[in-house]
Amino acid sequence: MSKIVFITGSSSGFGKAFAEKFAANGYNLILNARRNDKLLEIKTALESQYGTKILVLPFDVQNRDAVSDAISSLPTEWQAVSLLINNAGLALGRDYFEEASLDDWETMMDTNVKGLLYVTKALVPYMIKIKSGHIINIGSTAGKEVYEKGNVYCATKHAVDALSKAMRIELLRHGIKVTAIHPGAAETEFSIVRFKGDRDTAAKVYEGYQPLGAADVAEIAYFTASLPAHVCINDLVVTCTAQANSMYLHKD
Repeated sequence: MSKIVFITGSSSGFGKAFAEKFAANGYNLILNARRNDKLLEIKTALESQYGTKILVLPFDVQNRDAVSDAISSLPTEWQAVSLLINNAGLALGRDYFEEASLDDWETMMDTNVKGLLYVTKALVPYMIKIKSGHIINIGSTAGKEVYEKGNVYCATKHAVDALSKAMRIELLRHGIKVTAIHPGAAETEFSIVRFKGDRDTAAKVYEGYQPLGAADVAEIAYFTASLPAHVCINDLVVTCTAQANSMYLHKD
């Protein structure tokens, strides 16, 4: 069987682009997201286009029991996962600390941090069994600098950065690579979700410059995954040319 990549949050945005890129390069895919209908659409399209094998695994990464049950029940032929891309994540709201929603905070913590932990903890035993593997955690430039009204979202992405470092150290003895990719501004559904369906406000985020696209980040993820076995890119911060970091953008 071809190499297997497990992708969380794969129904849209970065996750869908990862699925397309790795399918085009001969990987078989385990696709996870909450929206089963979207996953089935992607499965049908990619199997038809690339002849790849795809297992759809719909669950919410926030649900600890659902994560454990789904991953522990993987069919034998799907257990040799060589690559995990922890992509599921979101931002909700952009508010001053004292005005922010506790519900938004909890959803971001439960998805961006706990979800990443639940999935990785459940999947790592399969990599340990085959004595190799690669984990790619999708962070953010928000995990490198805190910006105004970013508070808890920035905190969750700082946690992804720290957890990537910890995993890299503690999984070293098992031959498992850990790469953290920290994209800057990228035009996907991200801002629409952040601003809770307000497309006009979301669109303004990307006015006056060319942001990253999902395909750009997928290219980078594939590059890090296609290096020789003895080479690991540990940490990558990636922005469009118009962006210096979380806070500095040049707009026309």
